Amino acid sequence: MEAIVLAAGYSSRANAFKMTLPLGQISVLERTISKFEGVCSRVIVVAGFHADLINEEMAKINDKNSYPFQMEVVFNENFNKGMFTSIQKGCTEVKTPAFFITPGDCPLVKKETIHLLAEHKGTVVIPSYHVKGGHPIKLSKLVKQKILESDPQSNLRVVLNGFKKEYINVDDPGVLMDLDTQDDYQQAIDYYNKT
Repeated sequence: MEAIVLAAGYSSRANAFKMTLPLGQISVLERTISKFEGVCSRVIVVAGFHADLINEEMAKINDKNSYPFQMEVVFNENFNKGMFTSIQKGCTEVKTPAFFITPGDCPLVKKETIHLLAEHKGTVVIPSYHVKGGHPIKLSKLVKQKILESDPQSNLRVVLNGFKKEYINVDDPGVLMDLDTQDDYQQAIDYYNKT
């Protein structure tokens, strides 16, 4: 399998470029990427705003070279037109029959959750914590095709409405935790320090 990590956004509500913020000994972006170890052969990071910082961060991650999968950065020249264009850009790179999509600011998902999702058959597989769907989601190549055929002004929710969704209940609050604001980041640090 492969994974698309979306890292092209403005981080406008976070008052900082959140992908490179530290979480433990490594950055938010690296922590998100690291969760796919043992499941994915390749992680595709979609950059846009501050692509230079993403490239620097990825160079640091690659220098350590401790991950057993390929990592590459692709640049979404249309990132200012919304997240769906980044999803489309990532999908043009995917070569496997099933793949994950996650925002780069979801670093607290447990590895066990990703393994569970990977094992589950389905066109759209979504982790659910306390009856709320979260990230990452696993999609099939049928969905990829539909994403690529859709209007760039559309969004993922609209595309997924055309498919049967399977929710997997997980004991993992991390699937709902993204770092949109400074408060979210502080909560993430507290949660990380406790686990």
